[in-house]
Amino acid sequence: MMDESADERLAARLAPALALLAAVGETGHVTRSAELLGIPQPTASRRLAALADLVGAPLVVPSGRGIRLTRAGRTLAGASARALTTMAAAAREVREEIDPASGRIVLGFLHLLGRTLVPSLIGGFREHHPGIRFSLVQGSRHDMIEELREGRIDLVFVAPMPVDAPDLAGARLADQELVLSVPPSHRLAARARVRAAELAGEELVTLEPGYGLRQITDDLCAAAGFEPRIAFEGQETETVRGLVAAGLGVAVLPRSTHPAADATAAGVVEIPLSPPLYRTIGVSWLQDARLPPAVRAFRDHARAGTTALGPGFRPATP
Repeated sequence: MMDESADERLAARLAPALALLAAVGETGHVTRSAELLGIPQPTASRRLAALADLVGAPLVVPSGRGIRLTRAGRTLAGASARALTTMAAAAREVREEIDPASGRIVLGFLHLLGRTLVPSLIGGFREHHPGIRFSLVQGSRHDMIEELREGRIDLVFVAPMPVDAPDLAGARLADQELVLSVPPSHRLAARARVRAAELAGEELVTLEPGYGLRQITDDLCAAAGFEPRIAFEGQETETVRGLVAAGLGVAVLPRSTHPAADATAAGVVEIPLSPPLYRTIGVSWLQDARLPPAVRAFRDHARAGTTALGPGFRPATP
């Protein structure tokens, strides 16, 4: 039986091959893995064979025109990918500690937040940090949180904020009012306010499951005591708004950033809900992550509340 010191010696001898193991786990092909790493294919094959001898078990077996990882191979490939992610983050942190102005921030956010909130925050931040670069990733709330957990995103702006997630930390940024959007000919279009219970039986246009706005809509209907009738599901709020304007249903959406007259001219009437409904926009990050200096600086800038976030937002309630 191998003792702890023997395991450490084995891990040290495996360490130089982390990139190869991770690439094979990702591609399932020796040639493609070799191309990714910039090494000859025979070299990659010899290294895999040597690793198998070192471990004492095969790591790959032929599968069609490619290869398939064995159980031992899957274990080592998964661990290699995680180790490389950790090392890449550490290398980035060291580089940015040496030269903070060269930092890069990978920011994930919901599509609609790219209209005013995200540009406002980035614009205010870059006034004092002009050299820091941003990579912007948009998607559903579910996808953004998963990419955060997998280390591909530094910070995410989502709504509603994750709860019961001990691996995530977060801070409230702003509240955004949600309203009922209907076509001008709809029976509720002339109302000053609408109760959620009055939507029972209406055909709803919503975002797909996984989006925060869909979760809020489902929760609103459940609290009012009815099952929503979903007519259409989309991936972007402007598509949902367009379907409402075409008379294909009603939707719970953030209040438009345009004046009410412009929204009506575009074929949509916005009616406040009773009681008023808001969603809280928050910033989230990994609880135990050591954030690089640029990421910490932008997170703190977002939390400071010193930037005007644009129409439709108000300071977050405690």
